Amino acid sequence: MPRARLIYNPTAGRELVERNLAKILNRLEDAGYETSCFATKYRWSAAEEAQLAAERGFDLVVSAGGDGTLHEVVNGLASHPNPPKLAILPAGTVNDLARALGLPRDILAASDVVKKGTTKRIDVGKYGERYFINVAAAGRIAEVTYEAPSKLKTVLGPLAYYAKAIEKLGTLSEPFPIHIETPEGEWEIEVLLFLIANSVSVGGFQKIAPSATLHDGLLDVIIVPKTKIPDLLHLAALAYRGQHVNDSRVIYFQTKSLNIKTPEPLNLNLDGEWATGELAGRFEILPGHLEVFVP
Repeated sequence: MPRARLIYNPTAGRELVERNLAKILNRLEDAGYETSCFATKYRWSAAEEAQLAAERGFDLVVSAGGDGTLHEVVNGLASHPNPPKLAILPAGTVNDLARALGLPRDILAASDVVKKGTTKRIDVGKYGERYFINVAAAGRIAEVTYEAPSKLKTVLGPLAYYAKAIEKLGTLSEPFPIHIETPEGEWEIEVLLFLIANSVSVGGFQKIAPSATLHDGLLDVIIVPKTKIPDLLHLAALAYRGQHVNDSRVIYFQTKSLNIKTPEPLNLNLDGEWATGELAGRFEILPGHLEVFVP
């Protein structure tokens, strides 16, 4: 009998997974998996448990929580030469990857996706020894996703990010210098936002990279050069409709890899979580690296 390991964040979504744990386990058992579970205890414990599940030969790992939990699970699986299949139960604030995959928002309905048995191989981004499934970003705008308080996110959902953005409006226009080298070109520029997307949904914006797909073997790079706040607000409105990538104030391209150099340290945000390290380094795509259950 195939084995599944459910890794869940007990505090995600107002303890949504914890309250439905028995029902989720029953659904996974009905799908034909002998299922055990693990509740995250501290930062990076989901990654450690996912890596352990891969080493122990589990057939399926289920990530139940928000984008942060999923990011850790992906990092635990992606370094393994033959990782288990992955299922996602969205219980966080935004659930970007779940949106991009078209998964049900209801976690019990998402659990039933495993029973139907449809999977798809998706790309994974890599930065140094870290992996990201959805986005890598740097800049004042990217800091908003980290600084929005967890309690505010629980109450307001994605609106918490916009509330934090309004609070930080005066600092969002502070640029930083960056040097970018790719097979497609080279840039030396001051920017407000540097973003690498693997899917169409980033931070609740479902059209931030409208041409991105999770299985095209490409990273979608979006750069907002130094500009004034009114232009920044206008670009945000265009981004909501997916029209920003054709604007002359935005640099947009697709690539398989890129190298970044910065004259000063800059923190890097991976899937909404601050990475250990800085923006400078090499980014690449690992085509079809994980097999994921989809509707």
